[in-house]
Amino acid sequence: MSRELTVLSRQWCHLCHELIDALAPLAQECGLAVEVVDVDEHPELEARWGELVPVVLAGERELCHYHLDEQAIRAYGRGIG
Repeated sequence: MSRELTVLSRQWCHLCHELIDALAPLAQECGLAVEVVDVDEHPELEARWGELVPVVLAGERELCHYHLDEQAIRAYGRGIG
């Protein structure tokens, strides 16, 4: 069973694009699936996460926001986090 990350993003956000680009090879290395969700298409997500985007979530738990935390992603991929 694959572990999955969700990236809350915006189409016009340069930090979002940078985080997604940096996450892709790390997620592949760790065997993690990644789903990218545009918060502007989901008012409930925008209300909750709007100022923190980009955000990387493992389920409901925030692993990082604004910039990629490789250590947190690797720990999650190993089943530690």
